[in-house]
Amino acid sequence: MKLNHILVALALGGAAIAHAQSAEPVDHAAHHAQSGADAQELLSQGEVRKVNREAGKVTLRHGPLTNLDMPAMTMAFAAADPKLLDGLKEGDKVRFTAERKDGAFVVVAIQRIE
Repeated sequence: MKLNHILVALALGGAAIAHAQSAEPVDHAAHHAQSGADAQELLSQGEVRKVNREAGKVTLRHGPLTNLDMPAMTMAFAAADPKLLDGLKEGDKVRFTAERKDGAFVVVAIQRIE
C-alpha cells in the first residue's frame, strides 16, 4: 500500500515538472512593454480652454476618452498634482490622461504638443 502511494506521488510530481518545462517561456519585458502600450492608449488629445491654478483645475476641449467611456466635449478637470498645470496656457494643444477618482474626473498626466 505504501509503495502505491509513493508511486502515485512520483507520477504526479513528474507530470507537474514535465508540464512546467513544456509551458511557453514568460517574456517579462514584453509584459512591461504591453503595460506601456496600454498607458499610451489612455493618452487623449485636447486643447486648453482655461487654467485655474488657484482651484487646481484645467478646462479642456477633448476628443473621446475611451478609458472613461466619455464622448468628446469641453469640461473642467481637477489636476492630480497642481504642478501639472505649470506652463499651460489657453490655446495649448495637449495630450493627457484622465481618470475617475473618488467620483471626480482628474487629469493625472498632461503634456503640451509642440
